[in-house]
Amino acid sequence: MPNKRGHAEDITETYYIGLMSALGNRMKDIEKPQIAIVNSWSDVNPGHKPLGELARYVREGILCAGGNPGEFNVPAPCDGIAQGDGQHYILPQRDLIASSIEAMVKAHGFDGIVMLCSCDKIVPGMLLAAARIDLPTIFLTGGAMLPFVEKGRTYVTSDIKEMIGERNSGKIDEETFERRRSGICVSCGTCSMYGTANTMGTFLEVVGVAPFDSSAMLACSAQKMRQAKDVGERIVDLVREKKTFKSYVNKESIENGIKYVSATGGSTNAVLHIMALAKALDVEMNLHDFDVCQSSVPVVTKLKPSSQYNLSDYYSAGGVRKVLEIIRQHIDDTRPLVMGGTVRDSLDGFFAENSEVIRLPDSKFYENGCFSILYGNLAPNGAVVKKTGVDPSMYYHKGPAVVFDSEEDVRKYMLESSIEPGSVLVVRYEGPKGGPGMRELSIPAAMLIGMGLEKSVAMITDGRFSGATRGPCVGYITPEAWEGGPIALIEDGDLIEIDLESKRISLLVPSDVLDSRRMNFKRKEKKVSGVMESYRDRVLSADKGALWL
Repeated sequence: MPNKRGHAEDITETYYIGLMSALGNRMKDIEKPQIAIVNSWSDVNPGHKPLGELARYVREGILCAGGNPGEFNVPAPCDGIAQGDGQHYILPQRDLIASSIEAMVKAHGFDGIVMLCSCDKIVPGMLLAAARIDLPTIFLTGGAMLPFVEKGRTYVTSDIKEMIGERNSGKIDEETFERRRSGICVSCGTCSMYGTANTMGTFLEVVGVAPFDSSAMLACSAQKMRQAKDVGERIVDLVREKKTFKSYVNKESIENGIKYVSATGGSTNAVLHIMALAKALDVEMNLHDFDVCQSSVPVVTKLKPSSQYNLSDYYSAGGVRKVLEIIRQHIDDTRPLVMGGTVRDSLDGFFAENSEVIRLPDSKFYENGCFSILYGNLAPNGAVVKKTGVDPSMYYHKGPAVVFDSEEDVRKYMLESSIEPGSVLVVRYEGPKGGPGMRELSIPAAMLIGMGLEKSVAMITDGRFSGATRGPCVGYITPEAWEGGPIALIEDGDLIEIDLESKRISLLVPSDVLDSRRMNFKRKEKKVSGVMESYRDRVLSADKGALWL
């Protein structure tokens, strides 16, 4: 199919032809399908550094199939590097990435897109862009980092954060801390754990827009190079067949993806990103709908940080397709795949040995999904916790609040003060508007584990938690404190009740007392400027995907 632009007989296309010719294109190149390679390559993010080389193989595939590749880049922040102040700018970049891709692709009139991505905000950002543009689109993730092994135990990046708590409490010495800290990232690639990056990367595979095993195979494998060539060839076919993103991604495929994420104990951030994707596609979905869908499947695998198994173990055990095979009765296996055929076709020809990494239904970890979507007078519009990352002894917890108005405050408290067992650490003004930017409280949550408090102390916030967070950590509380939500009214010593089985989170303070506090409520001001001021003005609440409109 010739490009809609670049026809020699159309004199008004002269400007376009002249500029494209300056790039080394011949007329016959200009008339081929123009394929955008949207690359998030960066040498400041280990998850994205492999994408520079991977793009060459995608380009080869496009050329072999008769397309004309054109590559451009988008931002690619690393959540781990951006801890602290930098975290304010992480979630907003999801929407900046989506908008920059939309603007560039629309401006240059590409016919099809290959999205090269790996990490936490880049995958969902590219998904939002694909939904808005609706061109033939294939995603390819960069592959996994090699895990670090010491004395028979495997360590991945999520262990770094827990080591802070271990070091602070004296559980490990300085020499061990330094050795593991400097050696834990053995190679570039996506972190070898089941955090947000790999939750969303494998979600791409399930909804049909990325080749199977793209996320779990090692970034350095030869198979990844061959896969990239296949993607390059296939995108040209999709353009000729006029099969756009929405040919594959709709309500049914999103529901498949939600069930997969739940069955694998995925990141709580997936709730945020999938809600945003649904809105971009005009698919009717709220938190309750999400909960009904996710709770319909058993949890059949637990990966780091919730078990000892890393992403390479998952790949060797059969990965995404093994999970889909096990939960097949719960999904729509007639959904088409960008690489050809349907989910059913892919599963019918697939075999992987049963293993402890991915369990069969009769030995499942949990019955009704991995999340608890909580409601109550503390979270009228909902809150999210990964139940599969919580010790069962903490499924019910009631304790006195210890209140903080920023992540920095709770970090300092955890390093310098004695935390009373039974308490509930409340971290507010970290929501989409209050932060602004809805930071993840990744390090405080991991310190809780490292200090051995995960069976006695809970943490709640209107911010986010990392995809790699485990422990009794409830996030995404809405309405947030900045908008006067009940979390803003909590005072030190107030009793808070968390019940994961009943899906309730309650502030045990008489309603008349809360009414009085509400009357006297004064928002804690946090002055911002520039991009963050614009973000605060227009971002939606967490239960609506925190979309920046």
